[in-house]
Amino acid sequence: MEKEKLKMQRNWFLVDAQDKILGRIATKIATALSGKNKPSYSPWLDGGDFVVVINSEKIKVTGKKIKDKLYYKHSGYPGGLKTITFERLQKKNPETVIRLAVKGMLPKNKTQAKRMKRLKVYSGEKHPHQAQKLQLLK
Repeated sequence: MEKEKLKMQRNWFLVDAQDKILGRIATKIATALSGKNKPSYSPWLDGGDFVVVINSEKIKVTGKKIKDKLYYKHSGYPGGLKTITFERLQKKNPETVIRLAVKGMLPKNKTQAKRMKRLKVYSGEKHPHQAQKLQLLK
């Protein structure tokens, strides 16, 4: 098994989220993070790739989700349930919208945190990963 880990190559992919639909792009990102797009995919090995997402503030959703979609978090105290709409969360922190959508599509086990660390989301065009050879994710 150690030989398989050493052979594993991690590629770097670039995703431009401008005018893309949130759910459609999140499934492609989750597939790349888990390594299911590779012919050497094994469920017990984490062979996923790195994904860099740019222009996260320009992502789109369909229908009335801009006003109707709600995100919940709880402080842990009684009466501590907080809600925020998609529109407000996108203005406040656009990276979180994509991060939460992708996290919901990954398996809920010990590999989820490792895979989420390989996701790099930026709100503008600029990113610090110029040295890596980025390929466009299709």
